[in-house]
Amino acid sequence: MKIIMYNVRQDTEGRFVREWAKETGNEVKVVHEPLSADNVNLMKGCDGLDILQTMPIGDEAVYKQIADMGIRQITCRMVGINMIDLAACKKYNLKVTHVPVYSPRAIAEMGVAHAMYLLRRIGEYRYEMDHNADFSWPANLMSNEIFNLTVGLIGLGNIGSATAQIYKALGAKVIAFDPSYNPADEPFVTYVDSADEVIKNADILSLHVPLLPSTKGMIGAEQLKMMKNSAYLINMSRGGLVDTEALIQALKNHEIAGAGLDTLADETTYFGKKVTPADVPADYKELAAMPNVTITPHSAFFTETAVRNMVRIGLNDVVTIVNGGRSRNEVFLG
Repeated sequence: MKIIMYNVRQDTEGRFVREWAKETGNEVKVVHEPLSADNVNLMKGCDGLDILQTMPIGDEAVYKQIADMGIRQITCRMVGINMIDLAACKKYNLKVTHVPVYSPRAIAEMGVAHAMYLLRRIGEYRYEMDHNADFSWPANLMSNEIFNLTVGLIGLGNIGSATAQIYKALGAKVIAFDPSYNPADEPFVTYVDSADEVIKNADILSLHVPLLPSTKGMIGAEQLKMMKNSAYLINMSRGGLVDTEALIQALKNHEIAGAGLDTLADETTYFGKKVTPADVPADYKELAAMPNVTITPHSAFFTETAVRNMVRIGLNDVVTIVNGGRSRNEVFLG
């Protein structure tokens, strides 16, 4: 079987791809760029398709080209599928799979790391030391300890659940809102009736929901005003969940204490890339200059365990679907 993989970094995924190909006896054609209308023709002669995307793959014509070349599936080696036109996939009989669980703990740990850095005021101490030669212990930088705090989660899927378990182990009270109730989370979480209840009561508010029309901008000016002035917002999910301009204003107005961000709404133009200083957006620069904000370039997933699992689960799903089987990671197309 010949599989084409798009957006493969040789310095990270490459060795896991080679290991898998050697173990299974399948051929993998590697393309370093994401799938687009400009390179869709490269999959000609291949049996299966595996992609990693942060941007749409193109208009309906691209999906038709994929189907016309004999491909019957699109495997996304990531959780999010918002860059895939599911209606076009259904129209051209393209099955879609994703990797909903590759290492929930990788993202959970990064979120907790951001939160603890902010909670202990490390960025603010560094700012005073570096800019003002102030090595004292000002009263306004006295911090709290995690066991005294309430952590609020919106979304309690695999990553949310892993996050809850870590915070619970650290002694925090954990509350969460999710439309689906999972009794397995009972030892770690107290469910509440609404997202607003979480927002109002959390000392650390952590987002773990997909980006959908219903969740886009779910944290805006109104929600930020609901939060405690001493609360921190943590977003390891999707940048579009948060109104960036509203967040900047809330931070300037001291409506919240800080923010830990692994994702921003306009990140696809620069996160995951090396760009020129002129290409860095103004909103990033403004946030990054704040000592009570931490930003990472959507790298929470970037652990050896997670990358290996993304590669292997994705490629295994390609083989399963091409051979006529059904993957448990298949996306319902309606």
